[in-house]
Amino acid sequence: MSKRISALTLTLVFMFILLAACRGGGLRGPGNAAEVSAYEQIHRMLFELQSYRAIATVEYRSNRGVNIYETVQHARITGEYRIEVTAPPEVAGSVTTNNGQQILQFNNRINGRVSLAVQETPERSEIFLTSFILNYKACSEVSVSVADMDEGVRTVLEANVPGNHPYLSVVRLWVDNSTLIPVKLVIFDADGAERVVVTYHVFEYNVELEDGLFTV
Repeated sequence: MSKRISALTLTLVFMFILLAACRGGGLRGPGNAAEVSAYEQIHRMLFELQSYRAIATVEYRSNRGVNIYETVQHARITGEYRIEVTAPPEVAGSVTTNNGQQILQFNNRINGRVSLAVQETPERSEIFLTSFILNYKACSEVSVSVADMDEGVRTVLEANVPGNHPYLSVVRLWVDNSTLIPVKLVIFDADGAERVVVTYHVFEYNVELEDGLFTV
């Protein structure tokens, strides 16, 4: 067993060295055993995640400007999710739920609320960490690097976004090496411009989520 683990570690180190040679934007390959160990823990955490709850800021960026929303997110790896917008005031209370069969939108601050069935869009579905995990698992080649930030060292994982969306091509996840908590998720277009930025303020792994949370 120890030989297999050692071989895996050496393989990861070699992979990281190769990745470091092609990384830009302040990213580098892990440079020591602690950073390799952090990646292994993060990798295990992602593959074992079944659900999460988060308070996050979501920014949509385009040539016309930036739209910023404060949100509360609940999601399961099986595809169910609930996202409530808490700011700005003009859209606060807007809720979208997906129970795996139907996606509904309503505003819980309006008396006698009316629910509307809507179609799924990648601009919404790809902002969830569960979508990143599924995309990451589906990648034939993983991309891993390290970012040295003022707040500490972050492991950065990268995956391709499925489909041919013109503005959603590649997604990166920054995870704190000391806490193993996701810090932010960024979706880039094919030219490398940031199109969606999700910044996590509170993140809870594998919380119990009642089925009723994903229905109206």
